[in-house]
Amino acid sequence: MNILIIGGGGREHALAWKMAQSPQLEKLFIAPGNAGTAEVGTNVPISVEDFEGIKKLVLDEGIDMVVVGPEVPLVTGITDFFKTDLYLRNVAVIGPDKRGAELEGSKDVAKVFMEDNNIPTGQFRTFIDYTVAEGKDYLATLEAPYVLKADGLAAGKGVLIIDELEEAQQELEKMVKGKFGKASAKVVVEEHLAGIELSVFVLTDGEGYVILPEAKDYKRIGEGDTGLNTGGMGAISPVPFADKAFLEKVEERIVKPTIKGLKQRKIDYKGFIFIGLMNKGGDPYVIEYNVRMGDPESEVVLPRIKTDFVELMKATAEGRLSEMEIELDDRTVSTVMLVSGGYPGSYKKGKEITGLDQVEGSVVFHAGTKLDGENVVTSGGRVIALSSYGASIKEALEASYRNAEKIQFEGKYYRSDIGFDL
Repeated sequence: MNILIIGGGGREHALAWKMAQSPQLEKLFIAPGNAGTAEVGTNVPISVEDFEGIKKLVLDEGIDMVVVGPEVPLVTGITDFFKTDLYLRNVAVIGPDKRGAELEGSKDVAKVFMEDNNIPTGQFRTFIDYTVAEGKDYLATLEAPYVLKADGLAAGKGVLIIDELEEAQQELEKMVKGKFGKASAKVVVEEHLAGIELSVFVLTDGEGYVILPEAKDYKRIGEGDTGLNTGGMGAISPVPFADKAFLEKVEERIVKPTIKGLKQRKIDYKGFIFIGLMNKGGDPYVIEYNVRMGDPESEVVLPRIKTDFVELMKATAEGRLSEMEIELDDRTVSTVMLVSGGYPGSYKKGKEITGLDQVEGSVVFHAGTKLDGENVVTSGGRVIALSSYGASIKEALEASYRNAEKIQFEGKYYRSDIGFDL
């Protein structure tokens, strides 16, 4: 098969690395890709939102399957674009259509979906600018901390967790008045769930499904989970507290009703469902859905999958996932993210990266890199993810940290406490 992966971050490099291991792969293209994906496939400088450019590439290169990495093209309808185009409709697309992508594109739609399907989640209400007074009253009925979520996509910045009622009420007003642009024209206010977070990943063809390895990621920039939120500073899989009994609850209470609910709404869903969970006293509650793989979770989940990943993608496209058994590596995988100085605030790009050839015992996944002549340089806030296998969390992390010291670029920073709470 000729396959196109859409995207250019660490998740897409992990997908490309995994698919490149399959004997079923003929040619692999990544649009736009990065310096790492260039080692396992052909990068094509096309934006993830340039559907016409993607169409031309698919037709020119005889591409059989498109795997969509990030959420933006899914929410803006790339799958529908393929389905309704005379020349593209026979090309398999891994990723839900626009209606399915609303599970991530609208927090309100997701919460109503959970409510309709009796999926455990925190209580919530949604407010807009002319119901902001009701919103302030509703906040006063909740216990601190207060959770405010922009309804739409806000590049990972649209969730506020606030300890003081008055501040939460003021922020609600700022949000509906455009703090996050159109994304916060609607705001979901929900009860804060106390517990420990993890993510479960499901691949579905709309009927059958396979559950991929779970993972725990670390979002904040500072040690001990302090400071500003980021796209993710590291991750661990498997998660020790997610034992067989807990994962059975996830499957029965969340995975099965989610897929049943999508079918009842006649949503054609072929792709990944990322379920952000809170383990509250041994019971799983859904915090959010995403409609694609996570990043940096992909960099620990994909290395644990032994099954031919291209075959899994084909089974998804052909509606035969229920026949598939997934084989996993029992070892722990850790990933540690090296980021640019200043991230998640402003940072400089174009810093030369050295030491990549000295890495031993870890897989190097490129996130924000590009080629500048012969050199690999930084091109984003999150730059490199170092993924390592180990018999324990400690052993896996030791390898990732050992190699983190070998890679150098100006302003390099990473958290030295990934997995600290496990």
